[in-house]
Amino acid sequence: MKKFLITTMAAAFAAVSFASSLLAEEKTTLVVGIGFQDANNLDPHQSPSVVDKALFNWMFNGLVRIKPGQANPEFIEPDLAQSWASNADGTEWTFNLREGVQCHHGYGELTSDDIVYSINRAADPDRSGFAGSFKALKSIEALDKYTVRVSLKNPIPSLLGLLSNYHGGNIVCKKAAEEMGEDFNKKPVGTGPFMFEEYQSQQLVRLKANDDYFRGKPKIREIVYRYIPSDASRDLAFASGEVDMIFGKQDSKWIERTAKVPGAVVAVMEPAELSTLYLNVTVKPLDDIRVRKAIAHAIDRAGLVKLKGKAANREAKSIVPIGYLGFSEDVPLLPYDPDKARKLLTEAGYPDGITIKTIHTTLPIMATTMEVVQAQLRESGINLEIEPVEHATFHSKIREDLSPVVHYAAARFPVADVYLTNFFHSRSTVNTPTAITNFSHCSAADAEIDAARAEPDVNKQKALWQTAQEKIMADVCGIPMIEALQVWAYKDNLDLGYELKGNLNLAPTLTEASHFKN
Repeated sequence: MKKFLITTMAAAFAAVSFASSLLAEEKTTLVVGIGFQDANNLDPHQSPSVVDKALFNWMFNGLVRIKPGQANPEFIEPDLAQSWASNADGTEWTFNLREGVQCHHGYGELTSDDIVYSINRAADPDRSGFAGSFKALKSIEALDKYTVRVSLKNPIPSLLGLLSNYHGGNIVCKKAAEEMGEDFNKKPVGTGPFMFEEYQSQQLVRLKANDDYFRGKPKIREIVYRYIPSDASRDLAFASGEVDMIFGKQDSKWIERTAKVPGAVVAVMEPAELSTLYLNVTVKPLDDIRVRKAIAHAIDRAGLVKLKGKAANREAKSIVPIGYLGFSEDVPLLPYDPDKARKLLTEAGYPDGITIKTIHTTLPIMATTMEVVQAQLRESGINLEIEPVEHATFHSKIREDLSPVVHYAAARFPVADVYLTNFFHSRSTVNTPTAITNFSHCSAADAEIDAARAEPDVNKQKALWQTAQEKIMADVCGIPMIEALQVWAYKDNLDLGYELKGNLNLAPTLTEASHFKN
């Protein structure tokens, strides 16, 4: 009897110990390693930077969203708005909001007043980096506590994209933004599944679960977003288990090597970022189209793809990314031809070549591309002097129009209108009151871009976009080089809660359902 009692007690103790060990091993903190030095700006209406987009995706909602795991607008679904409708010509939209959505940190229920405030804020060039995208906005008004009406000056093909949880479409909480003022860019308040907890300069951002999230309490309780600019350090932290998810390199060798790390999942996903060399057509010697054509002929797109690897890179086909609504592959690119480049320089009065300058980020993923471009240009007698600066400084200086040559890699909402307007319409010229990202001072296709925005016939609209691309390419405002897909790696015990194919915010979405498997 005594022996049986001892055996039973031992078994019970072992069961309790086993259960305790399971509880102790339950993982609820996700550590992310991002390949940047520091945050750019944690206000979602002010930062276009890759480094901040992932955080915005986890902290904020839009009126609508693209279904988690997708990057295509055909997957748009309700977010803060549970339903919407528009008039026949698409100039008036009414959105019906969810009731009971709570702002982070006790800032109260989100209502139509917050929506009106957020969209007007996103459209204000003094408060937003995306104001140019809202040029068609005529007004937004609260019809009642849970209904808003958006009126447009003319119909646009990307209205729901503008109002998704992306760039200016992120909804902020009015009371928090007004109360904090400039401090909001380091203490953001939204309504998403995770909320801001802590920021340590050049170290980390800490988010915690929003237990009042309208889709349910998140299973991940904490996200630690660590700034690890060194590729080697980030890779080592991932391999050792110090971090659970990392920003990867758009490089085939990195993908192959990381896939061999025990328990690693490597995700190569849409959208691709189009890497373009923008040339300021108003400054010498770039004001001579022969010089711009020479630079275009000196760039070997196939060579760039071969160097970086086809697993995550492809040759660009136009100044609009592949797959966007309105993208045209029938836009001839100037072919790689060093001899033609040198001949054009001679015709332009530069038989001994030229020297041009650029301000460029030290971010390794972009810096390596530019170093290859620099070597390619040198073969054609073009000396590219690179002034390296930290990534946030790079964004600031190129927007001040301080760099006549700008290498910029970007993905936008996948409609040609957005890309053409942001990068090539004269309204969007940098260092002007309506600036967005027209670094080249291009105006070659203003008429077509504007006409396409107001054209109700889809086929005519696509034709206008094609003509716009042809004109911009003919003027050599920008030289499209390669498109690089997004690369991330995460541990296989992390269940994202959906099938990952892409995300416009350039990082895996983390939802209330994301969790670690035991």
